[in-house]
Amino acid sequence: MARGDLILTVLAPQLTADIQSQLDALVVQFGLQEKSTQRLAESSLPDGKHVDCIEQRLVGDDIDIEEVRHAALVLSETLGVDIVIQDDVRDQVRHRLICFDMDSTLIKAEVIDELARRHGVGDEVAEVTERAMRGELDFKASFRERMSKLAGLDESVLAEIADELPLMDGVERLMANLKRLGYRTAILSGGFTYFAYYLQDKLGFDEVHANELVIENGKVTGDVREPIVDAERKAELLEAIALREGFTLAQTIAVGDGANDLKMLAKAGMGIAFRAKPMVRAQARQAISTAGLDGVLYLLGHCQQDLTP
Repeated sequence: MARGDLILTVLAPQLTADIQSQLDALVVQFGLQEKSTQRLAESSLPDGKHVDCIEQRLVGDDIDIEEVRHAALVLSETLGVDIVIQDDVRDQVRHRLICFDMDSTLIKAEVIDELARRHGVGDEVAEVTERAMRGELDFKASFRERMSKLAGLDESVLAEIADELPLMDGVERLMANLKRLGYRTAILSGGFTYFAYYLQDKLGFDEVHANELVIENGKVTGDVREPIVDAERKAELLEAIALREGFTLAQTIAVGDGANDLKMLAKAGMGIAFRAKPMVRAQARQAISTAGLDGVLYLLGHCQQDLTP
């Protein structure tokens, strides 16, 4: 424990007096002093939702940041808002690279489950997917098991599903602003390149790394090309992209929801669990559970007036 600077960011549909009172109590509980408070957002968004966001820069002695983060997470869940704690290194580090998981992060679906449903094996594959995302199964083993059940699926189904992919709340606004602000963006997914490339074309990601389905004679074979993008591979890719682009790991951000994202979240300078499984929320350093994906912009310190709608 040591003297340190923290940033506390709060995202809520409305910042009420009760929420502010409990935030003040959290700050007092850990002996923190307020250096500054800034309102980053107070407006209606294009999807019709309202968002309030404040950012407090705090300082204190003998800070155990993990204790502060845990208390903030508990309070977040109690109040139904997002309270995010991070080290205040903004004056020393400029984030440059942001890497995203795809399924249940950029889109409101697990594509392998959708493929399985169309192939008549939806329930058995979805059960394995859910257990894998909770960290109860080895990802590679469970992935191969699920893939084997897709053998014989017609290739035309891929295009049908791609056309119907439900985008995550806030992803279009997030990507428009990240591109405008000069961030490099990547999809690092245990899902499939077919759908990741579709999102790249639609939203403008700089690069894509995912699993490539093996298709023969217009049918899915049940195999994918090696190497499989699993938890270790995601973390390796994040580091490799940063090195190639001349960024430090401190300049990287990772966003994901499942157990197979944890190593990527830990490797990045900022690791954000987005609408994640409880185990992932508990282990990640930052978590967004109630706001849309564009809430990431506020964790980076961007103000509403500096962002496009």
